[in-house]
Amino acid sequence: MAGNSQRRNRRTSNKKGATVGSGGQRRKGLEGKGPTPKAENRKGHKAFRVTNAMNRQAAKRKPVARRGGKGTSEMVVGRNPVFEALRDGVPASTLYVQQFIDNDERVREALNLATGRGNINIMEAPRPELDRMTNNLNHQGLVLQVPPYEYAHPEDLAATAYDHHEEPLIVALDGITDPRNLGAVVRSVAAFGGHGVVVPERRAAGMTAGAWKTSAGTAARTPVARATNLTRCLEAYQKAGLAVVGLAADGDHDIHDLEALSGPVVIVVGSEGKGLSRLVGETCDYLVRIPMPGGAESLNAGVAAGVVLYEAARRRTGTSL
Repeated sequence: MAGNSQRRNRRTSNKKGATVGSGGQRRKGLEGKGPTPKAENRKGHKAFRVTNAMNRQAAKRKPVARRGGKGTSEMVVGRNPVFEALRDGVPASTLYVQQFIDNDERVREALNLATGRGNINIMEAPRPELDRMTNNLNHQGLVLQVPPYEYAHPEDLAATAYDHHEEPLIVALDGITDPRNLGAVVRSVAAFGGHGVVVPERRAAGMTAGAWKTSAGTAARTPVARATNLTRCLEAYQKAGLAVVGLAADGDHDIHDLEALSGPVVIVVGSEGKGLSRLVGETCDYLVRIPMPGGAESLNAGVAAGVVLYEAARRRTGTSL
């Protein structure tokens, strides 16, 4: 009897069952895990992969810095030109005023503008010194020194766009020699949300006082890059995933039908008379034309760039601007 009792107790003690004192583990397992994370924070989601890829690209890129070199300093001479340059916000380092100058209204206005800027040196100089500085131009006693423009590097324009999670929209100028056309293009790029302008280093307009004035102040916030070789610059953009779209009167595509304007793109504008150079034209992925029902043969660079930038901006926003 005693042996049977021991065997029963042994079997009873070996039975499996719930563990006493589980600490509420099952109850915790039923608790919620909080709100659903955003798509870009959920592993496996497409938005998560895209965000990670963009972050990796941004980490590989060096910090954006102006590496396109400097232009040359410039002198603006004459009472009206100096006044207009100061009024229109042209960068300046020094205003030279002739000793014993006739202090008329335009001279007083120029001095007031220069003083109001707070960062322009005002220096008196004898007339012979101003004659020497200006190579005997008719300076009328006022000379404004414009410092060299600091150009961006072409790569910086696309990098800045990507850093802001935007598709690059860039304008490149081929054979544009009038600074006023460059200033007009800079103004259009700023108006339609572009990321900058590229100009060749040689045989092309640079950021002079005239270009600054025509840009109506937008040159202060729209970078201009300078390329040693425009064709190689465009090829580098292509390797980076940008479409290169050239404007040509006999282009194969109408600007209203070109889907490439919706994505990362460089719009290349040639001179009004000659258009795109041969090598640049052959490098372009697309050659597009602007419909002109009025029968005009061509548009100047500023107007042509504005028309295409408008179409690109319209496509990107999905609205009729």
